Amino acid sequence: MIATIDWNFIATWLSEPKHLFDAISFVLGLLYLFLEFKASIWLWPVGIIMPLVHSVTYYKAGLYADFGMEFFYVAVAIYGFCKWRAGGKSSDKPITHFPVRLIAVAVVAFIAIWAGLYWFLSTCTDSTVPVLDAFTTALSIVAYWALAQKWAEQWLLWLVVDAVCAVLYMHKGIPFSAVRYGFYTIMAVLGYRNWLRLMRQQQ
Repeated sequence: MIATIDWNFIATWLSEPKHLFDAISFVLGLLYLFLEFKASIWLWPVGIIMPLVHSVTYYKAGLYADFGMEFFYVAVAIYGFCKWRAGGKSSDKPITHFPVRLIAVAVVAFIAIWAGLYWFLSTCTDSTVPVLDAFTTALSIVAYWALAQKWAEQWLLWLVVDAVCAVLYMHKGIPFSAVRYGFYTIMAVLGYRNWLRLMRQQQ
C-alpha cells in the first residue's frame, strides 16, 4: 500500500516557529551549498539572508554562540562578496591553496576564539552544550575567512564543522538542521575535490 502524505500533520508541525525556520534554513542551506560547490559568487547574497533565518532557529534551540555569530556571518558574506568581485568580475578571484605560512596563525586564532566563547557560554548563558557550541562557532569563523579568500582547504574546515553540527543539532531537537549538516559533511568532501579540479583548470 502506498503511503499518503499527511499534509495536516506537516502544516501543524511547520506552524511551530522553530520548525518553520528550521525548514526554511534547510532550503537556503542547500542553495548555498550548490552555489559554493560551483564556486559561484552568488553564494554570498544567499549567505546574507541565510544567517538571519538561522539566528531564529539557534536562539530558540539555546545555541547562543551560533545565534550571535550569525550576525557576524552576515558581515563576512558582504566582505566575501566584495572580495570575490575584486576588479568587478567574480573570475578575478582565483581558487588557491591555504597558505602554509598562515596555518599556525589560524590554529592559534581558532583556539583563542574557542576558549573565549566557551568561557562566555559557560559563565554568562544557560547553554547545555558550551564546548561543542563554542567549537563549531570558532572553527566556522576560520572557515568563513578561508572561504572569503577562496582557499580550497576551506572545505576541509567545513567538513569538521558539519560533522559535529549534525550530531549537535540532532541532540538539540532541530532535525532539518541535523540532516542538512549531515548532507554538508558529504558535500564537503565532494566540494573539496571539485575546487581542486577548478583550480587545475585555472592553471
